[in-house]
Amino acid sequence: MKFLISKAAVERTETAKKSRKPAWREWLDAGIFALFAATLIRSVACEAYTIPSGSMEGTLLVHDYLFVSKMAYGPRLPMTPLALPLVHNTFPVVGGKSYSEAVHWGYHRLPGFGHVQHNDVVVFNGPAGDTALVEDPEIDYYQACRLYGRDAVQAKYTIVTRPVDKKENLIKRCIGLPGDVVEIKDARVFVNGQPAAVFPHVKLNYIVKTNGNAPVVADNVELLQRVNSGLYFYNIANDQLDGVRKAQNVLSVSRYESEHAGMAPAEAGEWVFPLDTVHYKWNRDNYGPVTIPRAGTTVALTAQNIALYRRIIANYEGNTLEERNGAFLINGQVATSYTFKMDYYWMMGDNRHNSLDSRYWGFVPDDHIVGKASFVWLSYGDGGPVADMRWGRLLRGISALEQ
Repeated sequence: MKFLISKAAVERTETAKKSRKPAWREWLDAGIFALFAATLIRSVACEAYTIPSGSMEGTLLVHDYLFVSKMAYGPRLPMTPLALPLVHNTFPVVGGKSYSEAVHWGYHRLPGFGHVQHNDVVVFNGPAGDTALVEDPEIDYYQACRLYGRDAVQAKYTIVTRPVDKKENLIKRCIGLPGDVVEIKDARVFVNGQPAAVFPHVKLNYIVKTNGNAPVVADNVELLQRVNSGLYFYNIANDQLDGVRKAQNVLSVSRYESEHAGMAPAEAGEWVFPLDTVHYKWNRDNYGPVTIPRAGTTVALTAQNIALYRRIIANYEGNTLEERNGAFLINGQVATSYTFKMDYYWMMGDNRHNSLDSRYWGFVPDDHIVGKASFVWLSYGDGGPVADMRWGRLLRGISALEQ
């Protein structure tokens, strides 16, 4: 009996040894599981982002690393599913597309904790990012073409087109919700006729006049240009403004507006949405009123307002749009009105005079919304994470950074 038991034990041991996976296979399986789990978390729960530019200063700073909640508004299901996991739209290091457009799914969003609210800090795909410059994706293609000419841009850059979920990610503050009326008067934002919330770190450009000596201001007040010994341009946050006005050698502080550059509103309007200076003589500081489209709402189409809705009809909602002899043809049929299929939003950066936002590329469609900025987990200055760590910003929620 002892012999039989020992033999059986030996046989089981030998079988276990034969069935045990080699070390490399165990590591491979663990890696695949970790990749799957990370992709699932990134797609459904939250994702890490970094602030690449100063358009949200001083609420969010360059080199702020933050987590964005996708559950806040409901996770958006992938629309371009054939893609390399854990990257956005390009292969690391080597470049090139990290996805294939052979398969494309429609827009669907799972239920979330809520909906976009006024003044939320939102991550979304850039509406004008359907065409992008590979070498410098932060430059808006359409703005570059207007400034330098299409031929010059195409000669200098590699031009690519991208599906909705592979456009560049942007982060701005939601100023207007579907159905809202947004207007900007002398750089002050009004929503539905009421002044929008004023945050202490929102910045504007100011002209600072002095007695001929340099103004004595705090180190964190950004000097943009010294015109002469008595005139300076500064980018000043709301909570810095009183300090600058009271600073030594300062005589006056006035908000910089487009007209100060000798540019009439109609001329300035050439560079803001909807790029129609005949019917919309707007600029970045005096803009609107404009009504944010809401799903199910119908608008009459006219020669005066078609500029507002061209991209919605043709680019965002997938119709064909033709204009013939003053008439509009949508999907080959004469149309005098249009009913919106999606909700839209109005986004603006907190660095109001240094932000490309809805004033320049218009409405943000619902299918472009990615998630809500949650908290900063890492932050450092230009000196790097070792020498220039911003300890006071670590693990701070967005609402705390707004104060």
